[in-house]
Amino acid sequence: MTEPFILERLSVGPIQVNCFLVACPRTFEAMVIDPGDEGERILAAAKALGMKIEQIVNTHGHFDHIGANRYVVEATNARLMIHPADVPLLKNAEAHAQIFGLRTVPSPEPDQLINHGDTLQVGDLNFEVLHIPGHSPGGISLYGHGHLFVGDILFAGSIGRTDLPGGDHDSLVEGIHEHLMGLPDQTVVHAGHGPDTTIGREKQMNPYVGNHS
Repeated sequence: MTEPFILERLSVGPIQVNCFLVACPRTFEAMVIDPGDEGERILAAAKALGMKIEQIVNTHGHFDHIGANRYVVEATNARLMIHPADVPLLKNAEAHAQIFGLRTVPSPEPDQLINHGDTLQVGDLNFEVLHIPGHSPGGISLYGHGHLFVGDILFAGSIGRTDLPGGDHDSLVEGIHEHLMGLPDQTVVHAGHGPDTTIGREKQMNPYVGNHS
């Protein structure tokens, strides 16, 4: 079976965030999801695959997911996108990193604010924006072509932490059920940390969201 797009995953930074490069196989136009750190490495991977980075999407504004925003924007002139509710987190990322004894590079201002129901086009590819607050106020997932990029909303066997400023456990679980658990079981889930999973597997195995009536 031919994959619908070119996909590369890099684990970057001290917290090992999954940064995804997604490109159209016809045009090689590409989107970077969560360039958390190691901008040079991200660009080298894109170059090796012949990708032209047009868009940068932050699934949310936490410091570990946005640290290479500036580097990639300045190198590619790509459009930076985030949900409006997480712009304050994006702007406050340096102070947030310091709480954990870490540092990050301040992000540029976003070029485009994305909301629930928006469609992002990457060459011939289309991804729907699904807003699911709870891990952060403006957390989003991107769904398209049988794949789901969830940031820190959902993990293999777990969900995002909700004890950070703006977190809300009930909203997170409700949003996961409303917007994600109804997707086809075979949908591949790409999380912001850790391994891939599927919607079907999480329905069966995830104690936070499984077997929910």
